[in-house]
Amino acid sequence: MITSKLTSKAQTTVPQPVRAALNLQPGDELEYRLEAGRVILTRRAAEPVDDPFRTFDEWHSEADAEAYADL
Repeated sequence: MITSKLTSKAQTTVPQPVRAALNLQPGDELEYRLEAGRVILTRRAAEPVDDPFRTFDEWHSEADAEAYADL
């Protein structure tokens, strides 16, 4: 069994085995679902970014990265 404590500010640390199992990284969002007196914790799926240029691979070259690095 994996456990963690709740602080006085209602915060807890997600234990390392849970972070590893869910492949959690800093900034990831979590979802809590209550089912029959239990909490189901899942990694929230990333929302698709509305970026019309993401499909144009030719604009993601190393030369582009260097040219626009200072913007």
